[in-house]
Amino acid sequence: MKAKKRIGTRAFKIILLRDYGVTISEGRILRLLKSMTLPKMSTIKPKFKSKQSTECSSDNLLKQEFNPQSPNQVWTTDFTYISIGPKRHVYLCAILDLYSRKCIAWKVSDRIDEQLACDTLRIAINKRKPKESIIYHSAQGSQFKSAPFRKLLDGHQLLASYSKPGYPYDNAVTEVFFKYLKQREINRRTYHSIQEVKLSCFEYIEQFYNNYNPHSANNGLTPNQKEENYFKKT
Repeated sequence: MKAKKRIGTRAFKIILLRDYGVTISEGRILRLLKSMTLPKMSTIKPKFKSKQSTECSSDNLLKQEFNPQSPNQVWTTDFTYISIGPKRHVYLCAILDLYSRKCIAWKVSDRIDEQLACDTLRIAINKRKPKESIIYHSAQGSQFKSAPFRKLLDGHQLLASYSKPGYPYDNAVTEVFFKYLKQREINRRTYHSIQEVKLSCFEYIEQFYNNYNPHSANNGLTPNQKEENYFKKT
């Protein structure tokens, strides 16, 4: 736990110096953070006893190894809902590359179905053009186990990996991504149409998150900076 705190405070120290020219000790950063009622951003698995069976109906290839050594080794995905008015919901499917935490594909739809899962995956494939096998980790939803979706995975050397049923910690990075998307953007707005939701998601994901959101897992770099640094070295 102390090591995790050091990584977090080190990231803040780097950001403050890099972006604001402020020099501050890690000890003071930790004291300031403790004085604020900030939400926890850690993806550390808490103690949890599931009432459901611990047996997984499909293989979990990821096994909570959230820090691959290069891009296009592990992609994670899931759905979340977004309310439009008091009774209507639309659904966002997003795909993250775990190396940089970058959101590499997303799509909003009226329906949470296999078509949404397939369409979002096609966006990621077209953008990244993977040439080697990639672990593709998701929840146990039927959309991710449908025949068309599995055919799409097989056609592009993507290896299906699934969380245990009812156990969100197996896909913790994606869960945290949705959590802060809602806290920072979705829950601050009132939507009247799916077009407004799409614009809001575009502004958060493409303009803010990938470009300006630093991660302690990236040593204070944004997702785009982490990937740019990697490809400069290769």
